[in-house]
Amino acid sequence: MASAKTDVWPKAVVQLANGVPTLSVTRGGTTVLEPSPLGLVTERADLSGGLKLTGRSERRVVEHYTASSGKQRQRMVTHKEERYSFAGAARLDLVVRTARDGVAYRYELPAGLGNVLRETSAFVVPSSSTAWIAKYRRDYENPFVETGAATAETAEYLHPALFETNGVYSLLTESAVDGRHSGARLAHTAGAGVYSIKYWDAQVLVDGPWQSPWRTAVIGSLADVSTSTFVDDLAPRSQVRDTSWIKPGKVFWSWLAGGREAGQSLAMQKRYVDYAAQHGWPYALVDAGWYFDPNWDYDPTWEQTSWIPSLVSYARARGVKIHLWIHYDELDTPAESAARLALFEKWGIAGVKIDFMDSDGQDRYRWYDRILAETAAHKLLVNFHGSTIPHGIHRTWPHVMTMEAVHGGEKSSGLTGTHLTALPFTRGVVGGMDYTPLAWHRPSRTTSDAHELALTVIYESGLANLAGRPEDYAARPVAERFVDQVPTAWDETRLLSGRPADHSVFARRSGDRWFIGGGYSGAARTVSVPFTLPSGRWLVEITRDGPAGLVRESRTVRSGDVLTLDVAANGGFAAIACRAGSRTCERPVSTVPSASVSASARGFTVTGLFTSREDVRNVVLAPRVPAGWSVQGPAVSARVVRPGQALSGSWTVVPPAQPSSYGYFDIPVVASFNRGVEAEQTARVHLVRPLPDGWTYLSDRQWASATGGDGPVEKDITNGGTAAGDGRGIAIRRTTFGKGLGTHASSEITYSLGSRCSGFAASVGVDDEAGLDVARQRAGGTVSFQVLGDGVVLADTGVLGVRTPARDLSVDVTGVSTLTLRVLDGGDGTQNDHASWADARIRCS
Repeated sequence: MASAKTDVWPKAVVQLANGVPTLSVTRGGTTVLEPSPLGLVTERADLSGGLKLTGRSERRVVEHYTASSGKQRQRMVTHKEERYSFAGAARLDLVVRTARDGVAYRYELPAGLGNVLRETSAFVVPSSSTAWIAKYRRDYENPFVETGAATAETAEYLHPALFETNGVYSLLTESAVDGRHSGARLAHTAGAGVYSIKYWDAQVLVDGPWQSPWRTAVIGSLADVSTSTFVDDLAPRSQVRDTSWIKPGKVFWSWLAGGREAGQSLAMQKRYVDYAAQHGWPYALVDAGWYFDPNWDYDPTWEQTSWIPSLVSYARARGVKIHLWIHYDELDTPAESAARLALFEKWGIAGVKIDFMDSDGQDRYRWYDRILAETAAHKLLVNFHGSTIPHGIHRTWPHVMTMEAVHGGEKSSGLTGTHLTALPFTRGVVGGMDYTPLAWHRPSRTTSDAHELALTVIYESGLANLAGRPEDYAARPVAERFVDQVPTAWDETRLLSGRPADHSVFARRSGDRWFIGGGYSGAARTVSVPFTLPSGRWLVEITRDGPAGLVRESRTVRSGDVLTLDVAANGGFAAIACRAGSRTCERPVSTVPSASVSASARGFTVTGLFTSREDVRNVVLAPRVPAGWSVQGPAVSARVVRPGQALSGSWTVVPPAQPSSYGYFDIPVVASFNRGVEAEQTARVHLVRPLPDGWTYLSDRQWASATGGDGPVEKDITNGGTAAGDGRGIAIRRTTFGKGLGTHASSEITYSLGSRCSGFAASVGVDDEAGLDVARQRAGGTVSFQVLGDGVVLADTGVLGVRTPARDLSVDVTGVSTLTLRVLDGGDGTQNDHASWADARIRCS
């Protein structure tokens, strides 16, 4: 169980034995760190031995700062700082900080000693200690396991690493790491409790005087450690003066449920925005794919042709802001980051999720230094993925809302109950953790629904990137109620109960309400949770697992009581607590008015109908056509539309005289109201290239027979597509076509011509729909097209792939009685052989 927070400070002792300095730490009579070696080696001086103490001084450090997110907004720093000066091959200063919740030290060197080659620092943990540690990997995405400090296998381990000795916990990590440094990990050899500091780089480049990062041990009870801000407290002060634009909040994140297809679909992203708007979530995140083509090839024109500005405009009219994923290599040079971050600010982007840094090297930390300053200048919130852990970054750069560096919700394995209940006491201690909870759509997840819901409280993240699909939330209305209430930044945090790898119950305060999340590993059980909130009576509204799904119940309890609950296997609960006497702990959520538009099209006549569940004013209803199109007919308007009333209109939309493309076009019918709020629905119109006299499209003729290799042969849409549903008209290498036949290898379509036709033409290729499959499965569709007249091959394209441009066919079919259009498998064994006969047409007398 969790022990209460105390005011017992740890005691750090620096000693010198045979010229080697050591640091040991005790707390309340328990040795937390045995004498641990100190020192480092530079190009010009070995400062790991032969040292003499030449001076010692002491001062008190008192600071106050306000955090933008995290466990506690208002922070008070009270540290005792001791400086030890050593002389040997050169001068070495050791600075030791002691606080109620930890001990840290760093080295200071004068100029002229060259590059730093290594530290000889180590943490020596008592051998009998229990450890919760994860093996090192460059993106910090490995699960935490419980083991022994000495018996842990020989390996390199991640920061942070948690140890327990006689009920006292110590979390080992580092703070204030930046471009002056190389990130470090812990190297361990089985048989002893020694965890040595190992740099990423073979040497750390130094120019002038140098300070190392803080080697940090967060120390105390489990409550002390899990609620500590010590890592942030050691970091440099904020580099952002105006923080008024930094707004934590919930983010609807489409990747985990929608994958790469969601990243390439404006329509899908609009659905996520709509849900966020309906529930008062401030943000939606577009993940990977938006600047790639359907075959996952980089689109060099994305800065000019992207649909993201359209989405930003759509979202803005619904009170939602957009965040964008971007790969590190799109921002790795000063020229790229200067241009692209300015572009994002121009587009109206609220934040960036930067991915795949995958390094603790000094060069990468220098990149962090640059990108942090630039994103702050452009007022872009930041979520780092494929990154290192926070090292106090939330204090120095408060626009950094969260970082991944966790074996989190994106993983398809290893998300065991023990790992999930170790995280809040390990990775979760050091800063915002983008675990991405609420993967409702994953039936294989370890957590029960209530445990998954509780993660929104247990795991702290200034930007809570919430996974799933709108329909998965709608299927859990009890969970929706809680998620709509839960904030993502906190005024105070308390641990009510916990044991790493077994369970955690956190209470976090926002204003006058407390949000409680409890998660448990293992078998179903009855649990008793100490209700240690401030004194008095409380109304507690609890969401927990029931026999048929989530259930919600209310209890009135006093501070000091015990909450007794039944939890499911790997289950948990989520709750809101407010002062007794309240009717409910829920508060109104700011959302857009509940209004809707319905739309339809017949030919190029578009109709729309607007209704609202509440009074709305200054309503204007009209189509919003693409560039080059026009509308015949005025907008319709009303000063007020009340529930039960409707506003309707009908218009003719006119395409350009010389269209640049053909196919299916979504025409939004948009209702604007209440000074800038919008609702819309799209109607679909079908624009077809006109044919010369004597030519007809084969999709307008009846075939004699048609067989598809995987699914039916379709007219004017892709194999398996629905023009009214998923919107996949025929497209080959991003060129869209108005007409055609969509099929899949191997297939044959035959037409009876009766020897009355003279010409056949089409543009053929693997449809872009296959590209979406390629993106998921890393497999390429390959097909060949043949045109046969009365069984004789008249044309054969050879094998075409997903990256082959459309191949134009023109075939003489004079005298042909039976025309056969055949698609053959290209022979690579894949199942992504979606093939289209685009604009297939015949000339007949």
